[in-house]
Amino acid sequence: MTLYAIEKYGKDSPDALQEYKLGDMNTTVIHTAKGKTIMIQHDTTSPRPYSRIHLVSGTRGMAVKYPEESIALEPSGHSFLKKEDFVQLMKKWEHPLARQIGEKAKQVGGHGGMDFIMDYRLIYCLRKGLPLDQDVYDAAAWSSIIELSEKSVLKNGASMEIPDFTRGAWKSAEPWPVVTIE
Repeated sequence: MTLYAIEKYGKDSPDALQEYKLGDMNTTVIHTAKGKTIMIQHDTTSPRPYSRIHLVSGTRGMAVKYPEESIALEPSGHSFLKKEDFVQLMKKWEHPLARQIGEKAKQVGGHGGMDFIMDYRLIYCLRKGLPLDQDVYDAAAWSSIIELSEKSVLKNGASMEIPDFTRGAWKSAEPWPVVTIE
């Protein structure tokens, strides 16, 4: 960010002289109450090809979404599945909503159809009075990551506690149903 400010506004400008504590990339590590680890990286200035870095990794395998969808599973976890095995696995575990409107979503929606499916499902649930994919507590928790990441950086990477906005209700909450389109 400093280099950009120098090039855009000059080396003696207030923007170039400002100390940018968050830097060009920020990595946030979240340890959940259920023992999972989530890594979030935010990088808006480094030159690199587009990537959402969608990766899910666990004890028995991993899946990556971009730049190419791939899955590796034990006992052969150091190699990606062969194309035909990958296709078969994806078909078996395809989300019901993607099965119903996935092709239409790819034709008309942005980000490979993801935007269309999210908007379609939101409108459908609102019209039918069904629960949404996230509630106000999810929104509060997700939004808190920004402030907590900044506080962590300002304290040299110190751990920050995510507030329990549900006051413990998440422990007994029933899973949300998978809504399919009628």
